[in-house]
Amino acid sequence: MTDAQSIDPALLTDELATISRKTKKTDEDRAILAPLWERSLSAGAKTVIKSLAKQSVYGYDEQISGKYLDKGIQCEDDSIDLYNAVFFTSHKKNTERKTNDWITGECDIFTPAKITDIKSSWSLQTFPALSEDGADKLYEWQGRAYMMLWAVEKFEIAYCLVNTPDDLIGYERPELHYVEHIAPEHRITTVQYSRDLALEDKIKNRCTVANEYLDQMIRRIANEHTY
Repeated sequence: MTDAQSIDPALLTDELATISRKTKKTDEDRAILAPLWERSLSAGAKTVIKSLAKQSVYGYDEQISGKYLDKGIQCEDDSIDLYNAVFFTSHKKNTERKTNDWITGECDIFTPAKITDIKSSWSLQTFPALSEDGADKLYEWQGRAYMMLWAVEKFEIAYCLVNTPDDLIGYERPELHYVEHIAPEHRITTVQYSRDLALEDKIKNRCTVANEYLDQMIRRIANEHTY
C-alpha cells in the first residue's frame, strides 16, 4: 500500500512524460497525472509481486519463519487470555476467513462493534509502552482490510506481553522474557483506528493494479523462457 515515488514509466507517453518532468506543475497538470499515480506501484510492492509471480510459475510457496512469528503463533491463546483478563471480556479466537473481490483475511477477534488483532510482543524491549509507539502502517492497512471484510467501524491492535517459551529465548536475557510479575494492565497497549471508506477505495484500486502487474510478470517469465 506504500505510495510510489514516481509514476511507472510504462504508463507515460511522450506527452505525459513531458508533463511529469515539469518542475512547476499547474492544477491541470496534476489532474492529468493523478490517474497515473493511482496506477503506479511502489518499488517494494513490485518486488513482492515479482516473487509471487515466480512462485506461481514454478509452483512453490515461500515459508515465512522466525522467532518473532513463532512466539506469536505459540502464545496467541495466552495473549487472548491476558486481553480478556484486563478488559473483562470472554473473546475466543476467530476462525472464519472472509474474501471479497480484492482481499482475503482472517481476523483474530471479531465483535459487531470492533475487530481486535492480537500481537504478542517478543520481549520487554520490543513491547510498545505507549500507543503512539505501537502505531504501524502495515498493521493499520491490515486492520482496514478487516474492517472492509467484516463491515465493522472500529479496529484495534492489541500488543500483549506474555512469557516467551523457553525454547525460543535462546541466549537473550531471561528477565526480558519472563514478565508475569508485571501487572496485567501494564502488559497490554492498544492502538485504535476508525473505518475510512476512501482508504478502502484505495485498497480496491491498489489490489486491482497489483493483480494486473502480477499477470504481466507471469507472462514475462513465460515469454523469457520460450526457446
